[in-house]
Amino acid sequence: MKAMEERKLLHSFLAKSQEGLPPRRMKDSYIEVLLPLGSQPALREKYLTFQNTIRFGRILEDLDSLGVLICYMHNKIPSANMSPLSIVTALVDKIDMCKSGLSSEQDIKFSGHVSWVGKTSMEVKMQMFQSHGNDFSPVLDATFVMVARDSENKGPAFVNPLIPEGPEEEELFRQGELNKGRRVAFSSMSLLKMAPSAKERTTIHEMFLSTLDPKTISFRSRVLPPNAVWMEDSKLKSLEVCHPQERNIFNRIFGGFLMRKAYELGWATAYNFGGSRPFVVAVDDIMFQKPVEVGSLLFLSSQVCFTQDKYIQVRVHSEVSSLQSKEHRTTNVFHFTFMSEKDVPLVFPRTYGESMLYLDGQRHFNSMGVPVAVKKEYRVEP
Repeated sequence: MKAMEERKLLHSFLAKSQEGLPPRRMKDSYIEVLLPLGSQPALREKYLTFQNTIRFGRILEDLDSLGVLICYMHNKIPSANMSPLSIVTALVDKIDMCKSGLSSEQDIKFSGHVSWVGKTSMEVKMQMFQSHGNDFSPVLDATFVMVARDSENKGPAFVNPLIPEGPEEEELFRQGELNKGRRVAFSSMSLLKMAPSAKERTTIHEMFLSTLDPKTISFRSRVLPPNAVWMEDSKLKSLEVCHPQERNIFNRIFGGFLMRKAYELGWATAYNFGGSRPFVVAVDDIMFQKPVEVGSLLFLSSQVCFTQDKYIQVRVHSEVSSLQSKEHRTTNVFHFTFMSEKDVPLVFPRTYGESMLYLDGQRHFNSMGVPVAVKKEYRVEP
């Protein structure tokens, strides 16, 4: 309560328009952070899986925290001891894994900066590296979108404009504009708004025909083709009680915590489906739709929605309800692409709703571009 009272006093520092704020450069928000796994065994324990590998869910938490810190650096007010802005994660646009191994006994380095700004939103580019000898090798590239709210988190707030310097920064800024347009276009083509394309409809119809029992002349008699699994049989679920330990000053649950829990359930779903250890290849399009209050019941539902060769596309749906109310509301939808050690079964939808999930999963998989080959020493797990 005291923290909230203090934040009310920061309203006078909020800008009435973006024009009243001094422009910033990309280097003003640049940060490097070292995670000393090699020299601090006690810290390493927090990041270890039961298979002595790195917990990628913990990395997601760190990226979320770093993204917020970078945005505070961009909007820093020298005359204020505390920022009048409340920075929250709006979207994980993309996390692409590089072809490098991850050791649980080598230091990790994070770096990042603001790469694009709108009126009240910012795009943040982050990279992760791991020590190999005297050098740091790239592990992942991440793009987050953060939004600024007022000091009490009740409404939007203006952010400092960004001035790119040189051709490289100008290209990053231009890419930020393109990313915004791509997200708008992808959203407008959502299967919740528009019917599937002709090609997609043909795909679903051909899959349906391949499941009809040749012994009967009936649309109701369905059989699975060889090496295939019904989508409904690929589900895993979990429940979390949201305790104060994971809250921010606004009494809401940290987005990084939600990402970690969703990722670990998605990883378990991919492992259970494929029968061998899966490795994360990409994370994309995680939209934070609603905040999660302390005391909520967090329901996570994960299922495989698309497969191809060794790749498994997993969708995790997050919803909350209070202990007093049975009404559920969606807070997040997470999309993870995994690669298994061996070829995995095909997943087949049984209903129209599952068919839409299949096509949505296919779209997310295809948005990854050319699938990457993962080296044998690649060990990024829950």
